[in-house]
Amino acid sequence: MLASTLSPADWTSLSPTLRSLYERLPQDISGGGRKPLIGLTCHTIDSKDTVNEAYSQAILAAGGLPVLLPTLRTFDGLGRLLDRLDGLLLTGGGDLFSPLMGKEISPQVGHIDPWRDRYEIALVLEASKRNIPLLGICRGLQIYNVAMGGTLIQDIAMECADVCLEHSPRMDKELGCHTVTLESGGNILATLLGLSEGDSFFVNSLHHQAIGSLAVGMSVLARSSDGIIEAATALPHKCFLGVQWHPEHLVRQEEGECMMGLFRFLVQEATLYAKAREYHHQILVLDSHTDTPMTFTADTDLSVWGDTLVDLKKMELGGVASTVMAAYLPQGVCSDEERAFAQQYALDKLEEIHRQVAKNPKEAAIARSATEIEQCFRQGLLCIVPAIENGYAIGLDKSLLKRYYDLGVVYITLCHNGDNDICDSARCSENRHQGLSPFGREVVQEMNRLGILIDVSHAAPSTVDEVLELSTQPVIASHSSCYALCPHPRNLSDEHIKAIASKGGVIQVCLYAGFIAEDENEATVQRAVDHIEHIIKIAGVESVGIGSDFDGDGKLIGCQGSHDLINITIELLRRGYDKADLRAILGGNFLRILRQVRNKLA
Repeated sequence: MLASTLSPADWTSLSPTLRSLYERLPQDISGGGRKPLIGLTCHTIDSKDTVNEAYSQAILAAGGLPVLLPTLRTFDGLGRLLDRLDGLLLTGGGDLFSPLMGKEISPQVGHIDPWRDRYEIALVLEASKRNIPLLGICRGLQIYNVAMGGTLIQDIAMECADVCLEHSPRMDKELGCHTVTLESGGNILATLLGLSEGDSFFVNSLHHQAIGSLAVGMSVLARSSDGIIEAATALPHKCFLGVQWHPEHLVRQEEGECMMGLFRFLVQEATLYAKAREYHHQILVLDSHTDTPMTFTADTDLSVWGDTLVDLKKMELGGVASTVMAAYLPQGVCSDEERAFAQQYALDKLEEIHRQVAKNPKEAAIARSATEIEQCFRQGLLCIVPAIENGYAIGLDKSLLKRYYDLGVVYITLCHNGDNDICDSARCSENRHQGLSPFGREVVQEMNRLGILIDVSHAAPSTVDEVLELSTQPVIASHSSCYALCPHPRNLSDEHIKAIASKGGVIQVCLYAGFIAEDENEATVQRAVDHIEHIIKIAGVESVGIGSDFDGDGKLIGCQGSHDLINITIELLRRGYDKADLRAILGGNFLRILRQVRNKLA
């Protein structure tokens, strides 16, 4: 009889040792909730992949489940592997293979494993695309920095004239050998260790190689007294933290227990990431505004990970089911000739959206209604939704609205930067119409009749007022943020946010740095979520969503494309929002309005 079928009644026939083991097993061995899976890289010696048990014990003590990752000489299946992991611990070990960085090997270099280096660099790059949290220990910090474009000191003693410490002493790993000092300026390591910025403490550094120059986006957290970088992070750009010492050994001493904060950090971030990834597969995530068609050329292939912030690969990795791609038109002269050019330009861009999606029928489809978007989601197809940014595409020909509708356009942004024949703009405006023009009022009525959403992003306050008064349907702001948090003329006042919400509309927070923070260097995912929360506080969770503006101006620290939208979800989870809230914010609110307004295709 197979052991898996044995019941307690059968145990009496087993040996005392086996019976004792079975009796100690919990009845529900999977109980206690799902623990995050943390992949641990291995050290390869004499064709054996090993890892010191101290790493695994630290992960277990922090609440995670360690999974050993042997070094492979192939990258086949790497993506599928990472899709099952929630975090990565880059462990210590041998020296780095300097030819990967274009340098010859120094005589002082010890044991190297080029295959391990290649494999771990690939792990880091692919994990970064997926936003998997990482913790690097000793060479783990070095390999991350190299993978992201930083440099390596091959031997501290030979290359650094001012070094006065022994960074790799032969002594007990559970004891500290020299001090490091925490840098100032919002140091996360100080928080994790329960210390203060500027504090010094003993660590057990065991390395003769070190970080040279930091990769772009990384910052120093701690240095030794001779200036060697002993800890660094990629936050808030990416969820990576690394130290040169070995906290997995220090935690075994009472004075080193604070080092468990590093492992708890990894496990806690992995737990949030796992939940966010799960929700991104269960919930229809929709980005209501991107300008990707502006980048299309004859060589564009949306199925390839490219230089644009949006493509099918980035959508898939980020769990973004649906993306609205807008045919964007810069505002030109309102003359017959220029209007005709703008109209043809819009038609060409819309047709190109259809052509790009048609090239990838197994991965994606065009959707023109909430029902079609939901059908694509159920079928596992990524969904591209056409729109137009700037009513300049209409010119003075209201009949074009039906043609755009037939091409699947779900909304039209009434203007861009500058007044057009429809309305006044929030920027570069001469107040030609003091809101809507007479023709603009006809456009609003015709869009209501056809079932095309009216988008007031970019519109002047006077235009927003008139649209809200005239429209018989809810309106949207497909990519706008909060003036109260960032006083930019493109952002919406609290009064307009409340007014749009009171008529059943939705404000899709724009991720353009200049609309999130006055100082764009402070425009982070966390600040963007502040805008989401502000709208929730004054208008309700049913009134907000996300319109990234990727490939237009949209880009934040920590959110650089469709694959990074999961970081918004992680931050929302961190602040206590539940699955129902996320369903609304991440797409449900926009779909509700689209279903209501898109009357011809509902």
